[in-house]
Amino acid sequence: MKTIVIIPARLESTRLAEKPLIKIQGKSLIHRVYNRIKKCESELDIVIATDSFKIAEHVKSFGGEFILTSNKHISGTDRCNEALQSLKEKYDLVINVQGDEPIINPKIIDDIINKFQLENDEIVSIAKSITDIDLINDINIVKVEFNSNMLAKRFYRKSKNTDITSAFKHYGIYAFKPIILNEICSLPPTANELNFKLEQIRWLDNNYKIRIIKTNYNSVSIDTKEDIEFLIQNFSNEL
Repeated sequence: MKTIVIIPARLESTRLAEKPLIKIQGKSLIHRVYNRIKKCESELDIVIATDSFKIAEHVKSFGGEFILTSNKHISGTDRCNEALQSLKEKYDLVINVQGDEPIINPKIIDDIINKFQLENDEIVSIAKSITDIDLINDINIVKVEFNSNMLAKRFYRKSKNTDITSAFKHYGIYAFKPIILNEICSLPPTANELNFKLEQIRWLDNNYKIRIIKTNYNSVSIDTKEDIEFLIQNFSNEL
């Protein structure tokens, strides 16, 4: 199965200026993500999709591949799709790995590739069981509910059930068949998506199936300075 991992990286960020270029213990955030994916055992191509010449030059400095995309995209998924459509090479599977996951375990990507079913799957994503009440109630951490067939039923930020003691933290990693990626990027936003500010809800609203794979590996998304502090304090051994 010919696979490409695309890492979307835009320069501007609402909460962290020039986030992909922020250095964490001497190495930029985007460089750390790229290096993590390079450690995958699976055979795959890797490209960084960016709207910024500054990021492109930085990627070039550490030997990475990049594609310059429009600065009009409202999501990393749209940026991935533009990058994919610009490539002459054809792929069976495209994996969108967010550019703010500095300790993403490469085995997660290997697991997705090994478990993706080309005949049946449309979209595959990742979730990890959590029992920490602070994490469960943190609106910055997206959670997912799924049925017995591991198909996502809903994504949410905070449960209406105040007695909940466990949940599944959703990781912003998606694997698509290329035709599905192109289709979902042509869909207009739905009211639910705009309300919850989660693009994957648009896909569910349009009856696309998102199969969830459970993982035991940790991942930390970087959106604020506090996230960086949390990462260094709790996962310095993984940096």
